[in-house]
Amino acid sequence: MLAAPNKDKRPFYAAKDIVPFYREHSPKIFPQSGGPFAGVINLAKMLKGPKYDGEYLHKLIKGLLGGTRLHDTLTAVVIPTFDIKRLQPVIFSSYETKSRPHLDAELADICISTSAAPTFLPAHTFKNKDAQNNEREFNLIDGGIAANNPTLVAIGEVTKQVVMKHEDLFPIKPMEYGRFLVISLGTGNAKNEEKYNAKMAAKWGLLSWLTHNNSTPIVEAYNQASADMVDLHNFVVFKALHSDDKYLRIQDDTLTGSLASVDIATKENLEGLVKVGERLLEKPTSRINLDKGVYEPIEKGGTNKEALRRFAKILSDERRFRQSNVK
Repeated sequence: MLAAPNKDKRPFYAAKDIVPFYREHSPKIFPQSGGPFAGVINLAKMLKGPKYDGEYLHKLIKGLLGGTRLHDTLTAVVIPTFDIKRLQPVIFSSYETKSRPHLDAELADICISTSAAPTFLPAHTFKNKDAQNNEREFNLIDGGIAANNPTLVAIGEVTKQVVMKHEDLFPIKPMEYGRFLVISLGTGNAKNEEKYNAKMAAKWGLLSWLTHNNSTPIVEAYNQASADMVDLHNFVVFKALHSDDKYLRIQDDTLTGSLASVDIATKENLEGLVKVGERLLEKPTSRINLDKGVYEPIEKGGTNKEALRRFAKILSDERRFRQSNVK
């Protein structure tokens, strides 16, 4: 939404609009079951199909984006999805809409696909044609299956375009990470709750791995492992190339209870998440300690808010520099 153009060729939404958007639409995307039997009802839904039908979400996204396509975005975007029929990731990159026109799909279809989290929302299928009228069918689910932390996908795509000397990119060496500036935003997790252990899991069968106390252990484990390994890889690479000050990971692994849920969209929970975000800005910058499995403060790294301001200034200065060279 931040990269999609409105009728005036400006961003459809500004960053300040994200929280109001979620407050307004989340309860309709994830309608909550109430009453003493809510847990049983939710379990029954998830056993026979997705917990939510996705109809409101699909209608909302298609209504907002209309026929806007990937090549129309105001800035370069890289959106991961996973094709359940081909069993392979599909990366929608605005850099590749000319060389791989079958990927130049409608943004609405891409957004619906990359948000189709298994057990929560239905998979999405659509067809797209290239310039020669060749048709490609997509059968897609949540991009988190392929890249729960898509930072590495984005870095890889930019690196590839640097090698190919893309006209929009400043000429640098592919591994010159000192010229990269990476902000990686996590969505929070409840890692510190330590709600599972080997003694519990040793007794689980298929059903328990799929649903346990309103959670999905197997999905949580795969997602967290993928996200942490990407974060660790990025930190090691940037540090090895003396550019660790150019990589910023903002994540909160201290969420508890409903705050760590994917879909509890009550007013109370949404307000709680806003407060979590506000507190996170004031926390010190941190990096993952894989031995302990937690994020630890970076010495003399300042707060997340200060780091974001520093990154914003670097970007602003770079933009002015490039504009002055164009003139």
